[in-house]
Amino acid sequence: MRFEGVDVEAQPERMADLTRLDIPIVPATVIGDRAVHGWNPKALAELVGVAWVDSERLAPAALAERLDQILAATQRLMRQVPAEHLATKAPDRDRTVRSLGFHVFRLSLAFRDTREKGYFPEDWLLEEPPVALADGAAIAQYGQDVRERLADWFRRPGWCDGSVNTYYGAQPAHELMERTTWHAAQHLRQLYWFLERMEVTPDAPLTDRDLAGLPFPREVWS
Repeated sequence: MRFEGVDVEAQPERMADLTRLDIPIVPATVIGDRAVHGWNPKALAELVGVAWVDSERLAPAALAERLDQILAATQRLMRQVPAEHLATKAPDRDRTVRSLGFHVFRLSLAFRDTREKGYFPEDWLLEEPPVALADGAAIAQYGQDVRERLADWFRRPGWCDGSVNTYYGAQPAHELMERTTWHAAQHLRQLYWFLERMEVTPDAPLTDRDLAGLPFPREVWS
């Protein structure tokens, strides 16, 4: 099957292809009038008509522990980013290192926000860091606040039970927790990519073994 990649930042008019399908933000895969939002291997396999063998999903407690490890690693990394590199962007992306570091923490907090408020709007994934979070240390401190809020939530009975409403439809809470964890992990991998190009050695980086069991894409930039 032939695949056409579209960069909507370079071709914003192509967002109309997603708008007609009620898809508010990228990434998305579209075939005719059918679409899959985000990285969803099972749904993508169904979309293109190939067999999918579901792997065992990590238990909520394991996901909570893994997410905290990812956030702690992101804190360490953001403290290492030289001030002159905070505005660095990948060649074909419009998000800066500062924004990407903030995004890791904001998307993670969105799990608790969704459980408390009853709905996950796409706007939470588009938020930019407040002006006060001007450097890596400030973003890392924000990350500490996020970790503490999540840890409090994870101690509550039934914290991952039931289902949630999101901008891409109703989802089991367990599935949203998995999605949150691998989403944060994928962006951490991208931040490591940036740090390598800054010629900065990451402090206690997570390895593939640390991230095993999370269904993120093979490529760092996908």
